[in-house]
Order: sequence, then C-alpha cells, then structure tokens
Amino acid sequence: MSGLRVVPAWRHGQERLYVCRPDGGNVAWYDRDTARVNLLSADREADVLDALGPFLTGNVTVGPPPVPTPAELARLTLHPDDDLAPNRPGEALRVDLDRDPPPARRLRSDPRHRALAAQTAVGDALDRLDAVGWHTLHSVGLPGGRRVDHLLIGPGGLFCVRALPARRQRVRVADPMVAVGRGQAGPLLRELRADAGRASFALTAEVRAVLVPVGAVDVEVAAPPREVRVLREEDLPALARTGGVLKPADVEALHALARDRRTWNRV
Repeated sequence: MSGLRVVPAWRHGQERLYVCRPDGGNVAWYDRDTARVNLLSADREADVLDALGPFLTGNVTVGPPPVPTPAELARLTLHPDDDLAPNRPGEALRVDLDRDPPPARRLRSDPRHRALAAQTAVGDALDRLDAVGWHTLHSVGLPGGRRVDHLLIGPGGLFCVRALPARRQRVRVADPMVAVGRGQAGPLLRELRADAGRASFALTAEVRAVLVPVGAVDVEVAAPPREVRVLREEDLPALARTGGVLKPADVEALHALARDRRTWNRV
C-alpha cells in the first residue's frame, strides 16, 4: 500500500484531484480538463497512477508541472492584499453587510441583499466560462468609490458587466435611462459606459459594457443602446462564443494586469 489518498478540490471553477501523502503533503494533481497528471515527485509515478486509477479516463499525459508563463509568474509576486482574483461576486457588498447588518426587524428587505443576489447569479454564470479560456474578476474597486461588478476577459475581448437587480419586475431601457418596475428611471447606461471607459484606460485595451437585468419578467429596449449590450443572465454563455479578438497569451497578460489592485489606482 502506497498510503496515498485522492482529495478533490475546485480551483478557478475547474476540478482538480490532489494526490496526498498521509501527512497531507501533495505529490501530484490531476486536471480533468487538460487530462494531465502533474507529478511533483517523479519517483512516485507508479503509486500516483495507482491511486488515481479509478478516476482516470481516456489518454492521460503524465509529467512535471508545466513551466509558469510570465503572466503566471507575475501573479505569484502579487501581495495577497493587492490580488483581486480571490474576490467573490459581490465581495464589497458582503463586507458591507458584515460590517453594517440591517436591523433584525425591517418592513422592507435591505436593497443590498437584492444587489448581492443579482451579482452572485451573474458572477456564477461568468465563472463557469473559466472552462473555455475566460477569466472573471469580481467587485473591482475604482477610485471615488465606484465598482465594476464583473470584469470578463477572454478570447472575445474584455467586458465590463453590471448586474441589475430586477426580480419579478419589468425593465425599460431608453438610452441612457433605465427603469426597473415602478421605480424612477436613472442614467444607468451613461454610468456603465463611464465605468467601461475607465477600465479601458487602466488596461490600455477596449472594454465593452454589458448590462444584465437579473430575474426580470420583461426587458423592453426602445432602441439598441450605444456601446452597451443588454443581456439576460441565461444569455451570458453566448459571450464565450465570441472570439478572434485576443490570443491566449494576451488574455493571460491582461488578466494578470487587471487582477492587480494597483492597476486601478490611476483611473
């Protein structure tokens, strides 16, 4: 008996199977998506493959972990306080609710909860695009207190995505105004275009704006808005079918730049 055990884990939306010694140290991991077994100890190859036997399917590549790219090495040098990649959808709202929770008894629900639910729904949908070569950063802070709900980076380009809480309500879009239910219309599209413009300046690359009314019963668009796409949350996977804009190396480089909090200090 080798004493090795297999421990499943999730990393950036993808499943990994770690092969661990009895003391918890890793000797290898198996990426299902790439069908590759990455060995940290070449002399344990036979034991590792034996432990992973029930989980391996098809042809599998076995070898040492690939050499990190320049973008990956740059990410490794980031101080944890400067790395935006671990942010969860609605990270800023979660922190705000923890620091200042709503009263236990309240006639109306706190709007922050509705905003958090919307950002979580959109963020989860975008995170699933990781499997096809896209990266998503959540709750990206801009100077002045504004935030980009989600920044999507992939072969089809860069997108600044705003999640609009609209559960069981009708949304009316008449550029630049957006109204939800019986609420007063506001210049949301103008704000969204401004956020995308600031992101473009920070990353020196075109960033397109996307508005996602979450849970709306109907979305009425008077005319196609200027420089903004309006999508329902179930249509978000269509963004992954756009391509031909960025090469894989460019995607990784822009992701490494965008995840550094200091990148956004100058916008």
